[in-house]
Amino acid sequence: MNPLDFLVHLLSFAAPALAVAVLVALGARLVMPGARRPGWWASLLANSVTGVLVLAAGLWWFGRDGKMATYAALVVAVATAQWLVGRAWRS
Repeated sequence: MNPLDFLVHLLSFAAPALAVAVLVALGARLVMPGARRPGWWASLLANSVTGVLVLAAGLWWFGRDGKMATYAALVVAVATAQWLVGRAWRS
């Protein structure tokens, strides 16, 4: 596999985590209006890192990518990360 193919595979692996991270970071402004609002980039970074780690854990646990259980865990973990970053428990 050449470096370009590897990069494409790596970006395709991370794409669901990045998409969910962007949607949750943007949606948090509407859903959690009273919560402390960190910068958009801080939310995006925390959500992206959390999402990629969950996808990597799912790949390790199941031995393959693309399981629906991994994607469900991705959504729950990213939402929890956004809740923690936004300190929503204080609202």
